[in-house]
Amino acid sequence: MQVPVNMFKHALVDRRLQIGLWSQLVTPIATEVVIGAGFDFLVVDAEHAPNDVTTVITQLQIIDPSPASAVVRVPWNDMVLIKRYLDIGAQSLLIPFVESAEEATKAVSYTRYPPNGVRGVATCHRANRFGHVDDYLAKASEEICVLVQVETAKALENLEAIAAVDGVDGVFIGPSDLAASMGHLGNPGHPDLQAAFSEVPARLAASGKPAGILMLSEDLARRYIELGFTWVAVGSDLALLANQTATLASKFKPIP
Repeated sequence: MQVPVNMFKHALVDRRLQIGLWSQLVTPIATEVVIGAGFDFLVVDAEHAPNDVTTVITQLQIIDPSPASAVVRVPWNDMVLIKRYLDIGAQSLLIPFVESAEEATKAVSYTRYPPNGVRGVATCHRANRFGHVDDYLAKASEEICVLVQVETAKALENLEAIAAVDGVDGVFIGPSDLAASMGHLGNPGHPDLQAAFSEVPARLAASGKPAGILMLSEDLARRYIELGFTWVAVGSDLALLANQTATLASKFKPIP
């Protein structure tokens, strides 16, 4: 048995547009519902959703056999947390709050075995199919995708240095936190933010790293795609449920 091919990582390398959905409902039933919609990737959120290793693993078991790719947003840039999510089989990790090349370097090191990093070594876990994957220790990093999240003004200033770190496979712009950091809390649509976002793909071009973003506005999501963002989450299962149920209720209440 071989290390599973990370289709999402290879799509980023080839600059093929990937359209995704944020998954925050923390239930395998919801994952089963949305996995058939046709998205290229699902972000299983363990930072702002009440996910943990035990809930993420059940969602990976549903996503892995499907045509969609799983991206797990870990709670923090932490060696132990990243090790645990890798061991349960996550191959693409979105790592929040990376503000410098040094922090990006640490993130990469947490996904690599010694001597190339500091990932702890276990010989039997879901990632190596419980010991049945040939040469997992030697080949795992080839299919691991490290995505770093730029979500502060400081991080945006350091964008090129962060992207230049060897082993960083993509850079994600966190619009809400970046808006707050730049003095526009709750207003990622502010012109200053839009101008900053618009420059990201060109700024990343020198490093050859693809740009990603989450944008719930269809018009803005399409604009970012035109600007060169190549992995774009265009909605969230939680937001869809909240908004669509509210819309349905409003059609009937109050009933005249």
